[in-house]
Amino acid sequence: MKSDLPGWSRVGVPPRAPGTVLAFLRQRFPRVEEAVWRQRLAAGQVCNAAGKPLAADMPVAVTTHLLYRRTVQQEVPVPFAHTVLHQDSALVVVDKPHFLPTAPAGQHAAQTLLTRLQRQLGLPQLSPLHRLDKDTAGVVLFCADPALRDAYHSLFRNRQVDKVYEAVARWHVRFATPVVHRSRLEPGGPRFFTMMEVPGEPNSQTSMEVIARHGAWALYRLRPESGRKHQLRVHMAALGVPIRHDAFYPAINDPPEGDFSRPLQLLARRIAFNDPLTGALRVFESRRQLQWPPPEAA
Repeated sequence: MKSDLPGWSRVGVPPRAPGTVLAFLRQRFPRVEEAVWRQRLAAGQVCNAAGKPLAADMPVAVTTHLLYRRTVQQEVPVPFAHTVLHQDSALVVVDKPHFLPTAPAGQHAAQTLLTRLQRQLGLPQLSPLHRLDKDTAGVVLFCADPALRDAYHSLFRNRQVDKVYEAVARWHVRFATPVVHRSRLEPGGPRFFTMMEVPGEPNSQTSMEVIARHGAWALYRLRPESGRKHQLRVHMAALGVPIRHDAFYPAINDPPEGDFSRPLQLLARRIAFNDPLTGALRVFESRRQLQWPPPEAA
């Protein structure tokens, strides 16, 4: 596969899927015009799981995944570097900077962590095992071998991964002792991608405690016991201590495109799990540090 091209994504093909490659792509991505897919196929920008270009009239059942090149016009460069913390034949562990999406989506293709790693490491079949919001920094795990992906992904699916986050937010007396917050989170709010707490049986839980104080501000350790979208951000805002520089919770205040002056003070500090192949305990920690507000922000 042409791993020097940015913006490659992958989509699974169901077993014994009928029809041609082109027909599958048209059905899977109805908003993309047929002419666009024909152009990409003719240019070798749609490949099988092994990275070999496919023709439009080939049976889609010849592969388990399609790899395709995404393109976005006028993508704003993210001027922050990632750090590879660990690499072996199965896993790549990376310390992600703020503002960089984990994988291509929406208006982000070349400027994503996955695309950078595929190019840097020459691993076109690399895939994320979980995701961090583009606004969140810290530890992200990728699988380097497609044959092992399900074994590692099952750890997240079965909640067998211990995840620890840190966040900077205002101090509140309710956190004089550790707090456990439970609520029901559902899509809703001012944007199509935001979440909100609603009445009903809780489906999310976060353990929170203060580990340092600096005037009116505190450094919190957060342990999500569930993996709902934006869970930590919603829970902190619901308790009256929104994470510093949060552009969506409790209210929309997102900066213009290309403004990197307000990094969300949320960090995926640590991930630990028992390796499904060896049984050994594996622990990976971020080397990044969150920022205390200047004195005038107190």
